[in-house]
Amino acid sequence: MRAGKWTRWPTREALSRIGVPRARMALDIALLAALSTWAVASAYASDVFRGWGAALPPLALLACAAAGVHYHLTTLAHRLLPSLAPIALFAAVGWGACLAEATVAAVVLWIGACVMSMERLPLAVALAVVAVMTPGFALMDDSDWGVGLTLASVSLGGYALRLDAEARGAGFRLLAQERAAREAEAVSAALAERARIAREIHDVLAHSLSAQLVHLEAARLQIERGPEGAFRDQILERVVAARGMAREGLAETRQALSTLRGEMTPVEDYLRELAANDGARTEVSGERRQLAAEASQAVRRVAQEALTNVRKHAPGAEVHLVLAYLKDEVFLEIRDFGGGGKAGDLRASGAGYGLLGMRERAELLGGTLEAGPEGKGFVVRLRVPA
Repeated sequence: MRAGKWTRWPTREALSRIGVPRARMALDIALLAALSTWAVASAYASDVFRGWGAALPPLALLACAAAGVHYHLTTLAHRLLPSLAPIALFAAVGWGACLAEATVAAVVLWIGACVMSMERLPLAVALAVVAVMTPGFALMDDSDWGVGLTLASVSLGGYALRLDAEARGAGFRLLAQERAAREAEAVSAALAERARIAREIHDVLAHSLSAQLVHLEAARLQIERGPEGAFRDQILERVVAARGMAREGLAETRQALSTLRGEMTPVEDYLRELAANDGARTEVSGERRQLAAEASQAVRRVAQEALTNVRKHAPGAEVHLVLAYLKDEVFLEIRDFGGGGKAGDLRASGAGYGLLGMRERAELLGGTLEAGPEGKGFVVRLRVPA
């Protein structure tokens, strides 16, 4: 054996008893109950435990049971010295039983201490525990071969339990590794598919919008060179508006491509750029942190839809955008203070499909969205877990 094997703990998967069949656990409990009953009964068979002393065997049994639970937890945490305390208690109670002539109880406790050590402690420490128990076994059996047979049986039995637990733990580690590999493969496949979709969008939509911008810019220049008049001004206004829409569409397409490729810009940077295009004031508070993709996308889309509604229903209104990183959520507020639109236009906007879509997006993430008239303007408030 390698030197490290003598000082190495069993793995935590082996010590945790994960995956032990219920039948095996029931059998272990039944065996422990039978041994405990036998040990207590043998203690009462002696003449020592009479009167007040009759309470000592069950109290010792309870102390050993609590020590066994403590031993399980400390060995699971790979803490050597705290793990040796229950073994020492088992040995001490065994010697007490031996002095009281409860030999069966003493042997059961010593064998239990040896088996538990071989199963859950580093091998070098476990063999040292077995060696410490040797005088007790020698006291019970004068023959050398009897003591040797007892020690060999106890050591091999505990070591067999150890190998069984380590084999089970290795199986669970392999299962966890396989599950992690499958998840990584699924993530890789999803990223590859998103990259493919991003390429398709770029090749079709982005190129198309870029071409539209070129043609609209050419049309604008030609119209500006033509004769002045009301008709020319109307056509020019339409072309300029179409060019602006195409530019915004191209910017949103690029943003969507970045999202698909996992290259999203920080949400506060995106909001500042979006608000700057509309002349809105932006305020960011709280400790900046990376948001989940779904929460980040919800904040972006709600801000975009709210600013679009301001342009449609309150043109020229002063707009204030607030993003706050709170403890367990992110808060977004877009407020306008009234503009060229009428009050009726503001109220009508609350029944549109844009707000309905924003609210559904928030609720899918476990968040909330509030929207409605407030003061002279309109306010949208979004809260999503983050």
